[in-house]
Amino acid sequence: MTEPNEARLLDWVPRLRRYARALLRHPDDADDLVQATLERAWSKAGQWPKVTDMRAWLFTLMHNLYVDQLRRPTLTLVQLEDDVADAAATTTPHDTHASLLDLKAALEQLPADQKEIILMVALEDMSYAEVAKTVGIPMGTVMSRLSRARERLRDLMDGTHTRGTPLKRVK
Repeated sequence: MTEPNEARLLDWVPRLRRYARALLRHPDDADDLVQATLERAWSKAGQWPKVTDMRAWLFTLMHNLYVDQLRRPTLTLVQLEDDVADAAATTTPHDTHASLLDLKAALEQLPADQKEIILMVALEDMSYAEVAKTVGIPMGTVMSRLSRARERLRDLMDGTHTRGTPLKRVK
């Protein structure tokens, strides 16, 4: 058996962190998810020679860990320090910063299954086929969730979203 190539794993850490931070609300939780993903990947180092797409494999591990976290009951914690103050101190213009905060808030309102799909496609630039393989769902489901997520984000960003919108009756 060949030795695991640590660099092969570490090359993907920045992308894993970016995705985890977009997926989870708190940076500490995101870092914990990345750590758990790396631990799981390292424990399966014997499989590395068979892995043809390390990125997809790592994102699949992260997805499975994230889903496990969602299923596990947790306590609701309140973050005492907010990074909004740190972000406001940057040179980002106010309007752009406000739009980013609005987008972040809108993303938080998406159901978890839609949120993870839109982040994989938009943030991680994964193809629909890669997302389907990573999440373990058909490509049509990926496209459907992505479409619903985009529409809901548009509504939330425009301020036109209303819960419980009645369905149109077709005769």
